[in-house]
Amino acid sequence: MAGQPPARFPALPSREDPDVAAASEVVGGPIGRRALLGSSIVNPIRAAVVVAIVGYAVALLTRMPCVSDGFAGISRYTHLCYSDIPVLYGLRGFADGYPPYLDAADGQQVFEYPVLTGAMAQVGAWLTPIFGGGALGFYAANLAMIGLLLIVTVVATGYTNPQRPTDAILVAASPALLLPAAINWDMLPVALVAVWLLLWSRRIVFWSGVVLGLAIAAKFYPLVFLGPLLVLCWRSGRLQAFGRMLVGAVLAWSVANVPVMIANFDGWVTFYTFSSDRSEDFGSPWLALSIMGAGVPEDAINLAGIAAFGVACLAIAWFIWWAPVRPRLAPMLFLVLAAFLLTNKVYSPQYMMWLLPLAVLALPRLRYLVIWQAGELIYFVAIWLYLAGLEDPDRGLPAGWYALAIWAHVGATLWFAAMLVRISLRPDKDPVRVCDARNSAHGISGDPIGGVLDGAPDRFSARLLAERRAAAAHR
Repeated sequence: MAGQPPARFPALPSREDPDVAAASEVVGGPIGRRALLGSSIVNPIRAAVVVAIVGYAVALLTRMPCVSDGFAGISRYTHLCYSDIPVLYGLRGFADGYPPYLDAADGQQVFEYPVLTGAMAQVGAWLTPIFGGGALGFYAANLAMIGLLLIVTVVATGYTNPQRPTDAILVAASPALLLPAAINWDMLPVALVAVWLLLWSRRIVFWSGVVLGLAIAAKFYPLVFLGPLLVLCWRSGRLQAFGRMLVGAVLAWSVANVPVMIANFDGWVTFYTFSSDRSEDFGSPWLALSIMGAGVPEDAINLAGIAAFGVACLAIAWFIWWAPVRPRLAPMLFLVLAAFLLTNKVYSPQYMMWLLPLAVLALPRLRYLVIWQAGELIYFVAIWLYLAGLEDPDRGLPAGWYALAIWAHVGATLWFAAMLVRISLRPDKDPVRVCDARNSAHGISGDPIGGVLDGAPDRFSARLLAERRAAAAHR
């Protein structure tokens, strides 16, 4: 009827994903064609929130052996329940009332995380008496905040692509999110990145930049997203929007960081000097090479990592410019973050949380996500058993097997990245674009979470350059 919006055809995983369709037989099979969608109070995002809450509660129950032992001794490794949070309560001055960055007790190291992470930890310290006091009270206070941030991550991811709200369940039910959530404060930048993508997808450009700036103030890694986004905006002629977003990001980062820099620059810069000075560390391919007897000299690690990441960034930029159809935003963000992690000097087990929402937005297919997470979970188990072996060789994982687990994680990440390159070159094989083609005028070349990129014609690309050269040759 005239004046009505066009019909929407949301993604239905039990019809479109063969693995979900097979699994749905347990509850009666794929959704029927006459199903009255959207009529229930239990919509996909609400269901995802319930799944996330239940999954998080179960994951916390698996950590009870560590709680019982006060996060001390080898059991924190053998039971796979280690957490930095209660350990750092005493080691970084929170127990004695020292604020992060500004002051530290004699003999204690300054809190070695970015400013917003320190702010979250300080809020946890203020809430500690409510949760019983001590290291376990600090742990419980932070777990409550992490749980809220987990829900924010799930909800924001579910709303980012309005055609695929069911993808929120793929985030909520993922072991890659639930198992490492309580290790550290990494859920804060993960949630902020999810909100950034939601705002960008809705073309709320400046405020998306503000949130991205806060994410960078919580963890360094969101900074790498600026590279592929810049190239995508350049290809589509949307540099003005990128500029507005960048202004918001710089302002937000400055508001969060400059006061601490002024108050105590040495405390503020600790995170950056700590990261620069560390050698090859747990989980990195550099450590795996060292274990195998092919390590890079310690004084060359920084240069090797920067060079490898730089080459990867150039390759991604070239791919964005060269691809016949402009790649979607989410796959390119996954690629650049994967490149950053695989060339970094450390890969902590909670870092897989950084990749998860991007993986779901990039390729929401159960089989691919399971294969990738299998590699990550192999490493998740291996790191704790390896650390147990450092305390008691009879109860831990030998170094050689640990190196193989690192390569399992590396291989799984590279394989998933290769699948993203494949769907970028074959848009007809991209489930997100196939769904989007039913709902927009952009056809198979759209990007439903691309914001200002969605539907924007190319202005600069290898294809256009070739066409212009061909036209000039025929004049």
